[in-house]
Amino acid sequence: MESVPNSTPVPQKLHVGSNGIIPNSNHFLDLRSSLSSVEAPGRNGDPKLQSGRKMGLEIKTNPKIVYGEAGYVLEDVPHLTDYMPDLPTYPNPLQDNPAYSVVKQYFVNRDDTVAQKIVVHKTSPRGTHFRRAGPRQRVYFESDEVHACIVTCGGLCPGLNTVIREIVCGLSHMYGVTKILGIEGGYRGFYARNTISLTPKTVNDIHKRGGTILGTSRGGHDTSKIVDSIQDRGINQVYIIGGDGTQKGASMIFEEIQRRGLKVVVAGIPKTIDNDIAVIDKSFGFDSAVEEAQRAINAAHVEAESVENGIGVVKLMGRYSGFIAMYATLASRDVDCCLIPESPFYLEGKGGLFEYIEKRLKENGHMVLVVAEGAGQELMAENMRSMGHEDASGNKLLLDVGLWLSQKIKDHFASRKKKMAINLKYIDPTYMIRAIPSNASDNVYCTLLAHSAIHGAMAGYTGFTVGPVNGRHAYIPFHRITEAQNKVVITDRMWARLLSSTNQPSFLSHKDVEDARKEEAPPTQLLDGENCKDGHHVKDVVDNGLACNGTR
Repeated sequence: MESVPNSTPVPQKLHVGSNGIIPNSNHFLDLRSSLSSVEAPGRNGDPKLQSGRKMGLEIKTNPKIVYGEAGYVLEDVPHLTDYMPDLPTYPNPLQDNPAYSVVKQYFVNRDDTVAQKIVVHKTSPRGTHFRRAGPRQRVYFESDEVHACIVTCGGLCPGLNTVIREIVCGLSHMYGVTKILGIEGGYRGFYARNTISLTPKTVNDIHKRGGTILGTSRGGHDTSKIVDSIQDRGINQVYIIGGDGTQKGASMIFEEIQRRGLKVVVAGIPKTIDNDIAVIDKSFGFDSAVEEAQRAINAAHVEAESVENGIGVVKLMGRYSGFIAMYATLASRDVDCCLIPESPFYLEGKGGLFEYIEKRLKENGHMVLVVAEGAGQELMAENMRSMGHEDASGNKLLLDVGLWLSQKIKDHFASRKKKMAINLKYIDPTYMIRAIPSNASDNVYCTLLAHSAIHGAMAGYTGFTVGPVNGRHAYIPFHRITEAQNKVVITDRMWARLLSSTNQPSFLSHKDVEDARKEEAPPTQLLDGENCKDGHHVKDVVDNGLACNGTR
């Protein structure tokens, strides 16, 4: 097996078994040893590069791509041996761990991969795969050699403390690691704040609390200073928990570590309460957020139905993606209208929001409206003044659509043309939701994420983030989860289910629907050779030597 360290690699003819796994063979090289080593420059490196990193310029890492028969594509993650080829390996201590003695298969196979698309036709290409997460038979760190650190960045999210706890306990109980540091205050904590020592005892019950015991912040990313601190402290495993902006920073840290030739792995755990990280099935904290949102929706419903012409407006999180609003609406069944950033709406005129509100009030005497924080921004004329403003993480600063919409509804029904008295109650549970502890489902999920990251780091993989892809945890290159955001596809069945549940209009014109189909259609494997598409990659039939139906 051979990986190709550039963006336009030459296809390799590989035999792939019917089960989707490339069989072990002496004729196949391990992916991690297939890249030539790179020269490790001095610690301080090129001053121009250092300056560029301080200014936040991104340096692209060439992807590791492997092609196989029948349209098989593996997007691999970096490995320490890509630039340090002579590293020794050690037996995995898990094989002597009594807790794992009952496990039928201790270690995942070297060439196990996870398919990005699980629904295919019998003649369609096998598509994009990622390296399967899990413990390996050989590791690249001895237990007493490991000096790990954990950092949390960005906004709060249910489950942060659980991930911290499980990384600490996993490293300690599974691999016998004793030196684990917590970096306080986000990225700037590497060079501007104290660190705390983390042990299973000190993190024992932190999963019962909201927030993060390490503290967090936005921005503060100075790549050179961060890597200097990592090097000075003798840290060789870095676990970074945060959203897409944080993972972009993690990618830059990995690139600088690789440039310096350090034996340091960088593992990312993707965090976003909005569930807007691409590729992975779901982000941790999302289930907890949807569950807690039910409390606000229920309160709005009680308020609305208790008075004449009651309207309950609930604003939920979702700067760019409306997943929390959509799933909370579907789970509640008390919501009459859900507005999200992906689906435009309008207020006045036939088919508009005001007309629908009047209709629901006449039919039921009350209604509940859920709006995601990023919805309707184009309608807020005042927001044009803040379009160019961003927070330290690069997120656009948005005005409060909940307050704006509530006032618009009040003004509409207070006009002389409308002789209908309404009672509107506005609820914004945003920071209450962010600050809660994670629920049982997210606690289990956070454990799996933490353990998968640990196994990958011990096995020498680096420059990766971990997450479930079609239910199986995989190691995903940083660039794949930072190049695009996961959004609600309003031409998909799930959004149709919501419209059916609430009986609200789509507020879309025929042109809006057609544009949505063109722009937001989920990537699928098409059978016509002209448009063969698999996930992020569109491969030319001639360049690959493969037809889209898997034949030559």
